[in-house]
Amino acid sequence: MKQVFKEFFRKYRDILLLNRSIAVSGFISFIIGMYFTELYAGFAGPESSFENSIYTLAIGYASYLPIFAYLYYRDNKDRYVDPISGTRNSSKLLLDIRKLFTAFSASECLFIVTKTYIHFYLLELGYLEAYQAYFVAELVAWGVYFVSMNSILKAVKMYGMRENS
Repeated sequence: MKQVFKEFFRKYRDILLLNRSIAVSGFISFIIGMYFTELYAGFAGPESSFENSIYTLAIGYASYLPIFAYLYYRDNKDRYVDPISGTRNSSKLLLDIRKLFTAFSASECLFIVTKTYIHFYLLELGYLEAYQAYFVAELVAWGVYFVSMNSILKAVKMYGMRENS
């Protein structure tokens, strides 16, 4: 059984590392956003649902993107270096950046619409505290995000299977 897991992780290492980077940066961003939305709701009051949703979204991205970029770079810096010559493979790097940009653009649009709408709607209902509305909206939006991101990356063939070595 242990060998099966090793083979699985070897075969899908790159996509698993990408998803880990997304999850870790998303979790940190989520914690920051949850605190911010509660602080803003206390400061601006319950009539500021729309502003709360928008500002929280901006704070989330301001924390998410740099953390993700760092984690992705850390996990993949060797991917773009030729092991024989030690030179950087710029064409592979640019191709992967385009593929990531495509996947991120579409997935982020879905995430933004889903999260903002659900967050705003739940705040307007008034049944939940601001952090609870944010929590529900964020969980649903992350589910949509992961499915769309991985589907798009598969469609653009971001990661092929690793060769048997």
